[in-house]
Amino acid sequence: MQNMLTIISNALCRVTGRNGAQTVSEVSRSLVVSRSFADFTPQATFDIKKCDVHRLEEGPPVQAELTREQGLQYYRTMQTVRRMELKADQLYKQKIIRGFCHLYDGQEACAMGIEAAINPSDHLITAYRAHGYTYTRGVAVKEILAELTGRKGGVAKGKGGSMHMYAPHFYGGNGIVGAQVPLGAGIALACQYQGNNQVCVALYGDGAANQGQIFESFNMAALWKLPCIFICENNKYGMGTSVERASASTDYYRRGDFIPGIRVDGMDVLCVREATKFAADHCRAGKGPILMELQTYRYHGHSMSDPGVSYRTRDEIQEVRSKSDPISMLKERMLSNNMASAEEFKIMDVEIRKQIEEAAQFATSDPEPPLDQLCNHIFYNEPPMEVRGTNPWSVLKSVS
Repeated sequence: MQNMLTIISNALCRVTGRNGAQTVSEVSRSLVVSRSFADFTPQATFDIKKCDVHRLEEGPPVQAELTREQGLQYYRTMQTVRRMELKADQLYKQKIIRGFCHLYDGQEACAMGIEAAINPSDHLITAYRAHGYTYTRGVAVKEILAELTGRKGGVAKGKGGSMHMYAPHFYGGNGIVGAQVPLGAGIALACQYQGNNQVCVALYGDGAANQGQIFESFNMAALWKLPCIFICENNKYGMGTSVERASASTDYYRRGDFIPGIRVDGMDVLCVREATKFAADHCRAGKGPILMELQTYRYHGHSMSDPGVSYRTRDEIQEVRSKSDPISMLKERMLSNNMASAEEFKIMDVEIRKQIEEAAQFATSDPEPPLDQLCNHIFYNEPPMEVRGTNPWSVLKSVS
């Protein structure tokens, strides 16, 4: 036991730079050597919260299997999103990120759970709180932060900002409240037309749930049996208004009326994963759309201009953090079932912090896009065109 503690202590010292320049991955390997994989539980089954259902004879399972590898992957992804958002908060307060910025910390189990249940070839479109999904859909942290700071190394070359980041099969975060839902239904129609057995996940918030265009999308999707999973991320507040003050009915999973619905614990990554698997199977079986309500919570305000404590108390936020934090819940599950060690999580946390710091360094040092590229990519696959009115003394050309 003493040898084990010595190895861990030396490893942590090397990570923090006190003794040489050994990398985090090398330290991780030394920890693995000190404690064999055989010492850990490779797989465990957990009881999860039963989902409320609407127009369904049965819902998702009430137990979920988790392998050690899956658990570590989920933890790494959620912790990376958490640290990325906290760094974005810092950069915004330093006035390096400007304009609108809606952070996702607290809701990480939603993005991770959905991603764990669908295929990379499936489609996803969301609202403006989009950083988490941008990452889970495959965009690097440094490209996300560089986009937020308006640098040419950003995923949209610094010209899209927080709400215009895209990836294959990911259609970004829409700034118009609820407008992504009919777009998602259209993507699902394309999937049906092409017969590719793919589904589209269309996300919106509780604040958008009363939009007329959402109900129009529900109607069309139900009529045409589109393979669309409509997901309401109910984080309890639409801007500064609680759901009770905004909606006559807060049972958002029932709001599809003729569309089957599920209400899910959105703070538990395993609950979200199992419910999304259930929903995806429903769609792929040709049964038409399904509606999911993820009961979740955002730690930050609506956006960076909202302190988030004028319409809710600090005690309320702290209670959610202490009792329902998605990252802490997963970590505790794994530790209590001997699926990982506390030292592994510490090493992973250090590695993630280092990754985020390097990404932030890139996002603050990379140059801004040059002026002559201002009008590029207005259209896709079009010949160069002159753009009038941008500057009275020069004519800019758009390059696709």
